Amino acid sequence: MPSPQYQSLMQEQPQIDLLELERAARLLRQRSGIVLGTHKHEMAARTLDRRAQRIGVASAADYLAFLEQNPQSTEWNAFVNAFTINHTAFFREKHHFELLADFVRGRETPVSIWTSAASTGEEAYSIAITLQESMPQAQTRCSILATDIDTRAIESARAGMYSMERVASIPEPLLKKYFYRGKGARAGLVRVKPVLHDMIRFEPFNLISPSWPTEKFDAIFCRNTMIYFDKQTQSRVLERFAAVMKPGGLLFAGHSENLTYLTKAFKLRGQTVYVAV
Repeated sequence: MPSPQYQSLMQEQPQIDLLELERAARLLRQRSGIVLGTHKHEMAARTLDRRAQRIGVASAADYLAFLEQNPQSTEWNAFVNAFTINHTAFFREKHHFELLADFVRGRETPVSIWTSAASTGEEAYSIAITLQESMPQAQTRCSILATDIDTRAIESARAGMYSMERVASIPEPLLKKYFYRGKGARAGLVRVKPVLHDMIRFEPFNLISPSWPTEKFDAIFCRNTMIYFDKQTQSRVLERFAAVMKPGGLLFAGHSENLTYLTKAFKLRGQTVYVAV
């Protein structure tokens, strides 16, 4: 017979029918393109139970029905946000930024870069620092569009506030040059200076949206995002990236992503870096 502690734990776990989990996965995929693997069912059950309680409905089934009946509700943002992963860091995959620095020196200005899964902003600010250090008058000659489907992450990115632990990978001279150090109640925090912040436009954006940016980009960062889509969605997104790139533009992918078999619009240039053809 299970122990009282085990029985109590089981009672605390949300009991959600497999059909409801499949229904949630279908809605998530339709809304965001994200594929919810079966290994995440336990997490999904907890998420649905928590969101149901938050909006005051009795069950996960009622919560999903609410979403289906209210396609314009802001609760959709919370639903999608709950299934996104915001794992990022300053100058993550350092070789990408070294290549970017060399690349932009040979480009005609203005230079425009899109970080399409910007998360909490570390990637966008790393790009801004790279441009500042690589090009004269970068603040007026370069622009960065930073988007993410997670509305909470974009708000955090726009604020530009980080703990000292989060900026540990930034060399001290660059940290002094581009960040304010917090004092008093904000000791242990840093905030991005306007010289970086003003280069970046932060916006929520869904990569499977029918409406895409109309501007043309010299480089696009889409790192560790394709792994959450099925192959059909991956191919469609890559074709749309190609359509908004300037000739010879670069696409930066994640370390675990191989895009060569998905599209003929890009060819491999270097380690997880592709060039538009």
